[in-house]
Amino acid sequence: MAGEGSPGYGRLNAAGFNPLSGNPLRTRDDLVRAVRALVEPLLPYFSPGAARVRLGNTGVAFPDVAEELEGFARPLWGLVPLAAGGDAWPHWELWRRGIASGTDPAHPEYWGEPRRDQRMVEMAALGFGLAFARKEVWDPLAEPVRDNLAIWLERIDDHLPVESNWQFFRVLVNLGLEKVGRFRRENAQRESLNHLESYAGEDGWYRDGADEHAHVDWYVPWALHTYGLIYAGSGLGDAKQAERYRERARRFAQHHQHWFDASGRGIPYGRSLTYRFAQVAFWSALVLADEEALPWGRIKGLLLRNLRAWSELPIASRDGLLSLGYAYPSPGIVEPYSSSGSPYWALKAFLALAQPDSHPFWSADEEPLPELDAAVAQAPARWVISRDADQAVALSAGQPEVRWPNGPARYAKLAYSSAFAFSVAGAESRPNHNAHDSMLALRADEGPWRVRDEIDDFGIEGEWIWSRWRPLEGVEVVTVLGGRCPWHWRIHRVTTDRALRSCEAGFSLGYEGLGPALEGMQVEADEGRVVLRSAWGVSAIRDDAATAPRQAQPLSGVPGANLAARRTFAPGLRGEHSPGSFELACTVLASERPDAPALDSLTPPPAELWALLQSLSGSGPPDQ
Repeated sequence: MAGEGSPGYGRLNAAGFNPLSGNPLRTRDDLVRAVRALVEPLLPYFSPGAARVRLGNTGVAFPDVAEELEGFARPLWGLVPLAAGGDAWPHWELWRRGIASGTDPAHPEYWGEPRRDQRMVEMAALGFGLAFARKEVWDPLAEPVRDNLAIWLERIDDHLPVESNWQFFRVLVNLGLEKVGRFRRENAQRESLNHLESYAGEDGWYRDGADEHAHVDWYVPWALHTYGLIYAGSGLGDAKQAERYRERARRFAQHHQHWFDASGRGIPYGRSLTYRFAQVAFWSALVLADEEALPWGRIKGLLLRNLRAWSELPIASRDGLLSLGYAYPSPGIVEPYSSSGSPYWALKAFLALAQPDSHPFWSADEEPLPELDAAVAQAPARWVISRDADQAVALSAGQPEVRWPNGPARYAKLAYSSAFAFSVAGAESRPNHNAHDSMLALRADEGPWRVRDEIDDFGIEGEWIWSRWRPLEGVEVVTVLGGRCPWHWRIHRVTTDRALRSCEAGFSLGYEGLGPALEGMQVEADEGRVVLRSAWGVSAIRDDAATAPRQAQPLSGVPGANLAARRTFAPGLRGEHSPGSFELACTVLASERPDAPALDSLTPPPAELWALLQSLSGSGPPDQ
């Protein structure tokens, strides 16, 4: 997955179980074969009436019936484009039988009365099926079954969806009903379309909800934009609305391409990352909608390189079922709403199959990403992205997240890398268990470690990004970040009314073996620097503070807490600080390449960075 000459976490974790393994993923036929390979392992798990697919027993937040509907419906995101593009699937009768059972109130496998719950999410896949694969999903049904399906889907209009991308689920259901002549609730459809319009920002960006603090994350491309392009590509609905979605997608594509590195990996950030190759749903949806927002060759490269990157990872069980996790099976890093069927949302990556082999996308040559000579500021996402030959790194001002576990890990770390994925916290978040990777953690007395979570303010000044945050009552931190991949600078001014301990860490680095002293990790640690090396690359941190010097040491990670590597260490700096104001500064380096620059060759944070900190906090280090 990494660049030439570098192993990357993908190659070290390769083999294992993956339905995409061995597929070159370069042609339309390859993608057709990929969809079949991903869906066929589900067939033994259909219920007798075929309405429910139970793939496991997870502690998910919604009822079993919704979980089993999820297993039934999510494969349609790949199967419907397959049908729309003219490709055969020999098992459509199984899904039609499931529709008959699941929508019949008298059947024991009835999906239940739709309400404002997980069923709304899965109804959208059925609406998508009616809109794009009517011949397979609707036409063969007996008239009573058609009636039951239409009545069941119409119930989505009785309940206002969650104020988020969920509004699109109603829109897609009604597109499908329009396709088969059963659309009756124009007012409900318009209500959801109006909600979605309120989420739109400038230059193609969305927020995932109406609140000003609603997230800007992967749900913008793989949900909001993807559903808008499905709407536009359907030929249904309102033509002016469809054009608005197209125009926003054209603009957003210019920004979204920077979320990927040269080998196809996206930057892991935010929630729901178990959806994996849904990362390229947006690019695939552009093809479905015949919208050349970037040259077809570049879109093709973004889409196929990402799929090939995922094909190298052990992301499935022995029987070929997609697992919960990211780069490997790890249920502990996913959300409470992630069931065993949830990962099949990834099949939205195959929306491009709705276009036949004659479409120019399929004949285009893959193109690489253009070189990125300067860092790219993306204020809606609160980050600044740089990219080198191997990875993309986002320096982040953070977004608040209080609803789901591990919000600070998913949204508020100081930096996110496509090569060095982040770790989540366990029941205890200790600095020797590096859930604090890419974070500054502070602790008063014997209380818990606190990290950046709630952000009071942030801004971007050219290629520098800053944030103001309060981890504890009586403690304020101003953080300024800058630099270029594969290194960056961090400086903080901490003002506190009490004594504090601090722990700041670089990126987590994977390794093999039971510990750094035994196998797989080389450690260089002295008074103010730690350099870690393994087959995964190098991760290092150097203390650059003129005052408040810190002790350097490697920090061990909890196995399974990192999204990409099962065992990790991170380079760290620890300090003790008296009440008052003090400055912390460091240089962080992480690279998969053996020829990465030496940590000692990197200059400390420049005067311009300190000047920005001083303008924000009224002070800087005495000798700068």
